[in-house]
Amino acid sequence: MARVTLQTIADRVGVSRMTVSNAFSRPDQLSSALREKILETATDLGYVGPDPAARALARGTTGAVGVVLTSSLRYAFADDVATAFLGAVAGELSPTGLALTLLSATATGDVVPARDAAMDGALVYSCDPDMSAADWLVRRGLPLVLVDQEPTPELPCINVDDRGGARAAARHLVDLGHTRVAVMTAALGGRAGVVADPATEAQGWKYVSRERMLGYLDELVPAGITPVVHRQHDSDDEEAYAAALGLLSGEDRPTAVLCFSDVVASGVVRAAERLGLEVPADLSVVGFDDSPLAHRMRPRLTTVHQDVAEKGRLAAAALRDALRHRAAGTTAATPGAVLPTTLVVRDSTAPPAR
Repeated sequence: MARVTLQTIADRVGVSRMTVSNAFSRPDQLSSALREKILETATDLGYVGPDPAARALARGTTGAVGVVLTSSLRYAFADDVATAFLGAVAGELSPTGLALTLLSATATGDVVPARDAAMDGALVYSCDPDMSAADWLVRRGLPLVLVDQEPTPELPCINVDDRGGARAAARHLVDLGHTRVAVMTAALGGRAGVVADPATEAQGWKYVSRERMLGYLDELVPAGITPVVHRQHDSDDEEAYAAALGLLSGEDRPTAVLCFSDVVASGVVRAAERLGLEVPADLSVVGFDDSPLAHRMRPRLTTVHQDVAEKGRLAAAALRDALRHRAAGTTAATPGAVLPTTLVVRDSTAPPAR
């Protein structure tokens, strides 16, 4: 069977090739009746539409934007916060017709996703500062928006008040009377285990990990509390569970634990239950994010709320604005946003047992 082209359809309908092309890519240029006739003819002939690669080459755009994640794309589907963020981004971009391309921040063999993937712009979401993904995207000259990253004057950055939220969580435990407090944090790279000097070591962590750690210390240190800080590689409940088993087994175990995320908090609660400790009678636990997991846990988790949906919406809107300015050849402003956080007190915290 001969290959069906735009010209084939044009000959059948009795119009120019450009008119057929407009029916697919510029429908506002045709009457509704003519466009419908062209599309019906294309369907009858088995034509599926212009080749996407050729159309992208002609337009100079790909019709897709990237979302650069951490080293593992599994995170996008296994973490409640990441999935909520991506859902909000997709909802904001849906009217534009732009597709989302999920990219790992690290290279695999000779493939460097940030360098090689076809896209018109990208969101860089909660990546380790040592990863080169953002550098590649900047070198490509793509419109970028940073999310949960170190703010820069050159690029829009959408963050939440991580440090303020951590302060509120630590202050809550201090007000309850806890003096033996542990922190379970997550920071990519380096060795997992107890952190000897958290205030210094945190300076090299990724933005969110650093800000939350410093927020905890802002309240604990003036209260005369030296927390035991345990660092793990990622916000993983199994890693948190294993670490918490050791942390909670000693005679001088903490009476409260501040957790980097709700996921980490769930691992700590499971470890407490395994050791026969009751939450919150024997151990208070505070999470961060206020994800759906915080509501499912028993007892219900005291945690710091962040508006993940609004963060995703603002990030996508900023990227859409940057793409519009690039197409127009104008310079976009680079406003950022810092969304508030709020401590939500539920059932997993109480004064220490006496």
